[in-house]
Amino acid sequence: MKIPQYKSRQIIEILGVKVDKIDYQSALVTAKKLIDGSGKHYIITPNPEFIVLAQKDTQFREILNKADLSVPDGIGLVWLSRIFAGGLPERVTGVDLLEGLAALAEEHGFSLFLLGAKEGVAGKAAEVLKKRFPRLKIAGTYAGDSSSKADNEVVSVIGNEKIDILAVAYGPVKQEKWIARNLPRLDIKLAIGVGGALDYISREKKRAPVIIRQIGLEWFFRLIREPWRLKRQLAIPTFTYLLLKDRLKSLIKPR
Repeated sequence: MKIPQYKSRQIIEILGVKVDKIDYQSALVTAKKLIDGSGKHYIITPNPEFIVLAQKDTQFREILNKADLSVPDGIGLVWLSRIFAGGLPERVTGVDLLEGLAALAEEHGFSLFLLGAKEGVAGKAAEVLKKRFPRLKIAGTYAGDSSSKADNEVVSVIGNEKIDILAVAYGPVKQEKWIARNLPRLDIKLAIGVGGALDYISREKKRAPVIIRQIGLEWFFRLIREPWRLKRQLAIPTFTYLLLKDRLKSLIKPR
């Protein structure tokens, strides 16, 4: 994988949440820089649902804003940012980014641990990734539990061995709060919340065809296959309303 030169970070703020103006390749550049550097780091993948939830959950918003990289995962976030917030270049999905990180790990000898999803899914995802990237070092897989009462058990399973990349698939809010609580206790270079990525990589769930993804309708494909997602999709009109309200407020603000 040819990695372009790293560029300085560019951020826009959307309803109080910081999001990087970044594309897929640049996200991988940044990820490698974080792994090669000192300290512990984490990446988030916000979409409109994240932004809406962060309006009331101040702890969640603080976690989002302290991330070392905030990659826009959500076509609604990208589209509306171009109208109201200076524009994000493209959508970078958690699935694509995790696959890119696996390729990066294979090339540079980084280790990868897959955490979360339902029992056995992380193991299946690891098998798929190993077939695609034969020299990839899988440090381990575990379903675990996102609740704080299970933290000691999960941390014990991950162990004290140095791990370069930890992918956490507990779903929005839960996975970010898990990372914030537990990253200081682990010898991890880079953690990332990946939502349902393990379900798609393991083929437990079918991903939308490429053409559907390219025209920005992956959300609709998921909704047809999983009607229960309608409640989560309602975050998009709420997000739009909040953006409009924020823009109007700025326009009529007394000088």
